[in-house]
Amino acid sequence: MTTTAMQKKVIILCGGQSSEHEISCISAGGVLREIDRTLFDPVVIGITKSGEWVLPLPDQMLEIHNGVLPEIKSGTPIGISELIEKFAPDVIFPLLHGPYGEDGTIQGLLEMAGVRYVGSGVLASAVAMDKSFAKPIFAAHGLKVAPGIVIHQRDWHGAIDTGDLSFPLFVKPARGGSSRGTTKVKSAENLAAAIDEALTFDTKVMVEEAIVGREIECAVLQIDGVAHASPLGEISLDPRFEFYDFEAKYLDGSTKVISPTDLPTDLIRSAAVTAFNALGCEGLARVDFFFSGAGELIINEINTMPGFTSTSVFPKLWSEAGRNYQTLITNLLESALSRSASVTR
Repeated sequence: MTTTAMQKKVIILCGGQSSEHEISCISAGGVLREIDRTLFDPVVIGITKSGEWVLPLPDQMLEIHNGVLPEIKSGTPIGISELIEKFAPDVIFPLLHGPYGEDGTIQGLLEMAGVRYVGSGVLASAVAMDKSFAKPIFAAHGLKVAPGIVIHQRDWHGAIDTGDLSFPLFVKPARGGSSRGTTKVKSAENLAAAIDEALTFDTKVMVEEAIVGREIECAVLQIDGVAHASPLGEISLDPRFEFYDFEAKYLDGSTKVISPTDLPTDLIRSAAVTAFNALGCEGLARVDFFFSGAGELIINEINTMPGFTSTSVFPKLWSEAGRNYQTLITNLLESALSRSASVTR
């Protein structure tokens, strides 16, 4: 297909080397199906789990099929320089979740290549991805965070003093996503195994007190340079699940996002925008909170490239505000196109 004068060439980048490779593919499939082709001419470029950039084969699946998650396994190899020369993209939509995609690395590469892209820049992406750095920034801006400690692989010897932390605890990779490598630990004898598990996903692990409360999510969208907060969503988790883990999020279908009516909505939406601006985010983010039984609002994390299928939480929350999936895609691409491609802007 030839790009018309009305269209902007968009590269949808998906896959990647993180544990969220498959979720990235599903997000890319959603955008590819719904993007407004009167405005944009999309091309999918995949990154295999080994890090090879490829133009996927025509039969590449980008959705769950018969219970099997999609994966970029093969295609025609293509480097970033060749990609830019061949397609001359106006903007790149890096639908990459987790390390090597949501952590500032791909953003740095695109900055060096002088190509505009959707989402936060290098620093905001890196800090948001590493929860151990994001938490003190949130706290400095008046947001409450869960008590916890950080463990580096280099310092791990199979035992840990949790100090004043009270069980149950959550153990998770500091730079992970989609709850992969996350374990709820109810007693000290299971803590070391949980840390070992998290260290298979990252070299830095966070151990935090479990917050008893409701899980609340708010999507932030930047329009004309201003961050706007969506209506709130509350995670309604099937009782069979201990917490909102990978299976509950993506595979089981039993988790629902409901619209809460008995929360301090303005306070939470304001806190989401505060978190977004505190890290210097751009484009989009999903901010996750806990609302405790005592009425405390605790920020859990911010995702600068949240799951982006048509059924993901981010689009669902904005649909409540009258912005459908295609409109969101257009908003994000137009916002990215309006920014300078130079880091010295």
